[in-house]
Amino acid sequence: MSKNTKISIVTPFFNEEKNVSELHGRIVSALKNLNMPFEIIFVDDGSSDETFKKMKNLSPLTAIRLRKNYGQSAALDVGIKKSTGDIIVTMDGDMENDPQDIPMLLEKLLTEGKDIVSGWRKDRWQKQKFSRRLPSMVANWLISFITRVKLHDHGCTLKAYRREILNNLELQGERHRLIVAYAAITGADIMEVPVRYAPRKFGSSKYGFLRTFKVLLDIFTLIFFNKYVNRPMHFFGGVGFISFLLGAISFFVMLYFKLFLKISFIQTPLPTLVVLFFVIGFQFVLMGLLAEIFVYKSFSQEKGKFIVKEEIINQ
Repeated sequence: MSKNTKISIVTPFFNEEKNVSELHGRIVSALKNLNMPFEIIFVDDGSSDETFKKMKNLSPLTAIRLRKNYGQSAALDVGIKKSTGDIIVTMDGDMENDPQDIPMLLEKLLTEGKDIVSGWRKDRWQKQKFSRRLPSMVANWLISFITRVKLHDHGCTLKAYRREILNNLELQGERHRLIVAYAAITGADIMEVPVRYAPRKFGSSKYGFLRTFKVLLDIFTLIFFNKYVNRPMHFFGGVGFISFLLGAISFFVMLYFKLFLKISFIQTPLPTLVVLFFVIGFQFVLMGLLAEIFVYKSFSQEKGKFIVKEEIINQ
């Protein structure tokens, strides 16, 4: 590994006061023998405990505190944007990821020419309760099936990225699970490797079955982003065209009933359907036009930022 390659470790925290100090020490221990420059960035995602207070006493560390709880994806996004490394390694703050796996991820990334090396918590299923395994299994299956990016563990935060892969990526919702899928759209070369897993010792899990449905919504957003983000009229206009077509079919069926079967217009729901389909079609075409205007204007406007309340850099 090149001595000139800088490593950035980005870790989000939410109410993990008992894990902060120990995790920092383990990260430093894992990196100090690499003989490579590195930085550690901890992002406190609006914790209500003393997570950020614990960060203040750690060095080397860049500690960032968000004004409120924006979510894990947002906290990662802030940390990634603050980082300056050539390679960015993300990991969870609950100590379920082992920092000793970081050198292995870096070696795979650099020696095998990959863009992303993603961790796979292979032994996780034997160490977790079924109530936690089930949502992850469903989410992993859905993401792999819909996006066609075949990973065993999309939800593993322990990943190593080349910086250019993340430069233009905006993370919101539960999209940290979909970083690899978004990267695959741009042709990134991805590799998955088994990593160690340890059940959390302190605090409580923030995951539940409801998060699976949030992931599903973000998958649909990904599909739309992939196909229609720069041409929304193709989607909305297409739906509008289908609605117009159904309206036209209903109209001609209505005429057929009237002229050949002598069935009055008011004896069938067809007149209502004709009006309904044409109104829906018009609305979708109009939405397509508005979306096109929004996309056009958004290219010249700066995207929203998450609010940072406090930042401390300890060298």
